[in-house]
Amino acid sequence: MNRFIFRRPLLASLFGSVSLAVSLLTAFQPAARAAAASAAPASLIASPEAGWPQFRGPRRDGVSDERGLLQSWPEGGPKLLWSATGMGRGFSSPIIVGGRLYVTGDFVEELRILALDLSGKPLWNVTNGASWLNQYQGARASVTFSAGRIFHENAHGRVACFDATTGKEQWAVDLLQRFRGENITWGLAECLLVDERAVYATAGGRDALLVALDKKTGDVLWQSAPFFDSEGDASLENAGYAAPILVRFAGRRLLIGCSLRHLFCADAETGKIQWTRRRPTSYSVLAMAPVLVGDAVFVAAPFGPPGRLYRLVAPPGRDGPVGVEELWSTELDTCQGGVVHVDGRLFGAFYPRPKGWAAVEAATGRTLYEAPDLVKGAATWADNRLYALSVDGWMQLVHPAATQFEVKGRFQLAPARDRDAWAHPVIHDGRLYLRYHDTLYCYDIRAGR
Repeated sequence: MNRFIFRRPLLASLFGSVSLAVSLLTAFQPAARAAAASAAPASLIASPEAGWPQFRGPRRDGVSDERGLLQSWPEGGPKLLWSATGMGRGFSSPIIVGGRLYVTGDFVEELRILALDLSGKPLWNVTNGASWLNQYQGARASVTFSAGRIFHENAHGRVACFDATTGKEQWAVDLLQRFRGENITWGLAECLLVDERAVYATAGGRDALLVALDKKTGDVLWQSAPFFDSEGDASLENAGYAAPILVRFAGRRLLIGCSLRHLFCADAETGKIQWTRRRPTSYSVLAMAPVLVGDAVFVAAPFGPPGRLYRLVAPPGRDGPVGVEELWSTELDTCQGGVVHVDGRLFGAFYPRPKGWAAVEAATGRTLYEAPDLVKGAATWADNRLYALSVDGWMQLVHPAATQFEVKGRFQLAPARDRDAWAHPVIHDGRLYLRYHDTLYCYDIRAGR
């Protein structure tokens, strides 16, 4: 019997060992979590909303997950289901969610947000401030949908929230006035990034570079410090033209976007800037949405430094900043048309010259092949095909094969004599949506129909 009786010293020893083990485990938990987070790959944080709820889709990467689409088009293109006029003048793309389509357009002196059903029938429209009456007139930014509301920033920095069912305005903030910012040459064009709690915007003001606004009230949740050019005359960094992305990396949620002359990375929880990289151009235009490539970010711009890939570097400690290092550069100089990353390749268009698309190897930056006969434009990807809307109004279905671009169909959307067909193609539920200023088109691209 005695062999089954624990003596007091033995009990103390056993429980002391257990306590020590628990203490050690507790002490090492943050380090273990940090190590696990740093080992995890970077990923885009997608919108939880179904459909195409924001610019460039659920992940803001221009990639659709749809399958069962036509792999080639008949002569003249896919079947046109409907077209709707009265969209106003604009370069913005539609979004589609909850059986509705939302698009923005300039109407003389007003910017309007329009809601349509999926047959193109108008449901409501509401004004969000003034239109853009300077060079390149037309609505810039697409709206963003989140939790029954839509959010939009007009060309003058009016950030507003509307009820998606009725169009009733919920709140509005004058971004430039509130944070002492200045407008940029061709008007603010940021497609707002919205998550479960906040609306993020690049204020580019003397009071803040970035801000997070409460999505329900418009109140300021945080504002980052203002940012000044790291070279030259150290002037204030205003907002750029690009749409930011939301990335999960090393246990952090990161906002990656562009100011007037810099690529930046900020902590989405606090607004603290993690790093910046100067990318000046002749006209101070950074308009391409950053593209996540593994644990790195690709950006390009015309009339400036070459396109570059920057690798994210996990912080050395729990509270340290995320770092960055340059991996490679390329001649690809896409402007507002966007770049897509699929299966280890980047696809996008050159900018200054009127023609030319390229496939770039993501691991090295090496140009695999080019298509100089394709006019530059905006790119969206779906079901092993590149949907390329050229600025001259021609729409192409392109198969990026191993050694060349193979055109699998094309048609003229509109005679864009000013080469201003800039809206990105949108794909949802087997339909292709294209916008050229006042007209919105819907095509059936499902296979076997």
